[in-house]
Amino acid sequence: MQEETKAKVESEIKDWKYLQELPDTCHSFHLIRETKIIESTYDIYSYVHPDIHKKAVVYYHEETHEYKVRVYIGLIEFCCIEFITAKLSDFEQLLKKNFDDLLSNMEKYNPASLSSIVINSGIIEWGRSYNLPQNCEGFELFISPGTPEKINNGSYVIINYADFGIESDFSIYYNIYRDEFFGEARIWSIPDVNYDFDSTSLGELEEKLRIYMVPRLQEIRQIAMKETASKEK
Repeated sequence: MQEETKAKVESEIKDWKYLQELPDTCHSFHLIRETKIIESTYDIYSYVHPDIHKKAVVYYHEETHEYKVRVYIGLIEFCCIEFITAKLSDFEQLLKKNFDDLLSNMEKYNPASLSSIVINSGIIEWGRSYNLPQNCEGFELFISPGTPEKINNGSYVIINYADFGIESDFSIYYNIYRDEFFGEARIWSIPDVNYDFDSTSLGELEEKLRIYMVPRLQEIRQIAMKETASKEK
């Protein structure tokens, strides 16, 4: 981050009354007053809930010259488009209007957040009948099809297996615009994509999960442990 950008943000938030009056807790999330610069982002503060592996970070993005909110659900990270704005005063109004609901919906699942397309797709009913194991190859089922999580660009996470100890996971997404399913992994938080799970129907996805999910989880763990061993040398 350029020094002039850093100076601009710090000047704008220095006497920001809204920031000074934030509650220490909100919907069981705890306030962390810690500024941090990571490449082109300036993190201003965050609300964290370690017990459920969720976090919301308020930050400034140098590349777009905008204030934003970044959300973590498990190891999945995305920017909430509802908060994006260039002016701090406008950003404050969006935070006042929407941030409490954001944390509330993160703490307790809100079915009203689902698109009618997701509801009509049959994913939720399929998830209730499809017997996914709670634990598989050392990964825990963190998100299940009965409670899909909305992220960005019309995508929902319908399955997520995570091992937070090695910061690695495996996810299946459904995109409402393409009406397609696809998979993605994170290995030590770095995305790792293959196309084995690309599907256009729940029946096709179910068959691919049956064939490929266990080997994929095994592969993710093997790579993660290999990278760990390499770092320890």
